[in-house]
Order: sequence, then C-alpha cells, then structure tokens
Amino acid sequence: MNHSSMEMDHAHHHHHTMAPPTTRGGHDGNHGGHGGMVMTFYFGYSNVELLFTGLLINSPGEMVGACIGVFLLAVLYEGLKIGREVLLRRSQVNVRYNSMPLPGADGTVLMETHKTVGQRMLSPAHFLQTLLHIIQVVVSYFLMLVFMTYNGYLCIAVAAGAGMGYFLFSWRKAVVVDITEHCH
Repeated sequence: MNHSSMEMDHAHHHHHTMAPPTTRGGHDGNHGGHGGMVMTFYFGYSNVELLFTGLLINSPGEMVGACIGVFLLAVLYEGLKIGREVLLRRSQVNVRYNSMPLPGADGTVLMETHKTVGQRMLSPAHFLQTLLHIIQVVVSYFLMLVFMTYNGYLCIAVAAGAGMGYFLFSWRKAVVVDITEHCH
C-alpha cells in the first residue's frame, strides 16, 4: 500500500467512525439529544424531540403542555374507537332474516332464524367509516411513536389518556346488550 492510499484509507475510516455515546447527565435527566436514539426509559424535559423536528421540549412547562396534549390525543383515540362502533351499529342496513327448518329430537321441525346485517360499500356511512379508520390508524401510530421516545412523562401521559378514554367511553359497551342477539 503506498502512502497516498494509506492516507485515503485513514480518512475514509475516520469519516465513518461513530460519535462517542451520549450520556444522560444533567440535573433535568437530559437524555443527550440528537446523539442517538434512546432505548431505555428516562425522566427528563430537556431536548426531547416529539414527533416532528421543530417540536422540541426544553422546559418543565413545555413538558407539562406536551403531556396534556398526548393525554388528550390518547383519550380521543379511545373515543374514536367506540364512536366508530356506535356509528357502525346505527348505519347498518339490509337486515335480513333467513329461516331454515331443523329436525327436532322427537320428529318435530324447528325453525332456526339467522339475522344477517350488511352495509353497502358505496354508501356515505361506509365512506365516513373509512375516513375515521384512517384517522384512528394515524392517531394510534402517533401514540406509539410518542411512547417510543422512552420519555417516562410522555409514556405515562399515553397510558393515562388511554385509561381515561376507556373509562369515559367504554362503560356503555359492557352495559348495552342487544336483546335480539342470543348467540355470538
């Protein structure tokens, strides 16, 4: 290897070496910012990037605001899930009852009735369901990405918002039972 190729090889090697690992020092639990993706939970409020490049948390007040926003987003997500179920039940059309004879044990004939519920594909209700599904998927991925910041405050906000949303919106689901439904 000649001298110029050694210099080139050294420069090439030096160019690809990784930056030293960041530490989490500091009184606020700073996780080191842009030095690399944090893969462990931490509590901090300095240099926390949230979903978008410009959305940087750098103070306790900003963290409180972010936690409130994330909490509300998680509540909205739970409400959206239940709201879609309610809308689907209200918009179902084409209810058909199909009866078929079944032989009874003692030679009698029983009639079994099946209720078929359908919805037209090209209906405003289905388009609305599709739009709400897209929003639900996007919100769910945003919440997952917030959780993947590994920031303890933001993770707690996601979990608390999901719990509050479930508490507010899902209690009716367990109580309201369609009396025409005998089997599931």
